[in-house]
Amino acid sequence: MDNTYSNTTPKSARSWAIMLLLSLGYLVLSYLLIGFKPEQLFLIGLVNVLYFASAPTRKFIIGFSIFIVYWIIFDYMKAFPNYWVNPVHIESLYNLEKQLFGIHTNGTVLTPNEFFLQHHYPATDVLAGIFYLCWIPVPLMFAGYLFYTNRKAFLHFSLAFVFINLIGFVIYYIYPAAPPWYVQEYGFTFHAATPGNTAGLARFDQFFGVQIFHGLYAKSSNVFAAMPSLHSAYPVIVLYYALKHKLYKAVPFFALVMVGIWSAAVYTSHHYVCDVLSGITCAVLGLILFEKVLLKNKAITSLINRMLKMMA
Repeated sequence: MDNTYSNTTPKSARSWAIMLLLSLGYLVLSYLLIGFKPEQLFLIGLVNVLYFASAPTRKFIIGFSIFIVYWIIFDYMKAFPNYWVNPVHIESLYNLEKQLFGIHTNGTVLTPNEFFLQHHYPATDVLAGIFYLCWIPVPLMFAGYLFYTNRKAFLHFSLAFVFINLIGFVIYYIYPAAPPWYVQEYGFTFHAATPGNTAGLARFDQFFGVQIFHGLYAKSSNVFAAMPSLHSAYPVIVLYYALKHKLYKAVPFFALVMVGIWSAAVYTSHHYVCDVLSGITCAVLGLILFEKVLLKNKAITSLINRMLKMMA
């Protein structure tokens, strides 16, 4: 048998056993932490099919396993709500937003979210929904492009993406924060286990007669995770790596998406301007730490080299 083929297309009982144990371990742990969900079986099925189908698909799923780990961590946050750790900031954040970015109108001061709640239009509702739908597809498509054109850049982007998310997750537990729509719905009273809410994005669903955002926010891991806005951080990461690797033709599109997501976050009452700015700051600081510190760490460079060999 050709050794190259056997190394890139696993046929051994050991490979099957490892994947079986990982799959069962994930399903059991998920059941214990957050309960069974059909999408868990879909994820396991997809990973196993891609891993065993062929050498190219195996390399692909090995590379994108970084994003799978991120998603699992995010999903498991449902089992450990951040309001168990620290009190949720509701009124203080609202007052800070009003103080810094309040809009004076008719003798009153409104937060930008409250202003847009009174001034919204079908065209801007549609644009906001389109931009907000880009928050995961654009980074994943960009990652896919890098995977097929520059594997090392792909790993740097993917690891930086997850690293910045982990920073955001830590801040969620240090500083639980309610989103603007929560104040609009419940005032300043804390209600544990509040379900997710589509807020202004509901107007997009209503315009097209769909339930896209309703389905997405019904599965929200924690509604008290408004600051930092990781939605606002993702396009910054994409734009940085596009510039770093001189993909100048794509830069205007990525810049437009970035500004569009920032604007939509505020327009739809999912985030305060403070949340957006903290998300941008999280991305910038995370990129600096990743590029200047983590990429010089022997364990990280060893991991990257091992993954490069597995995807070669």
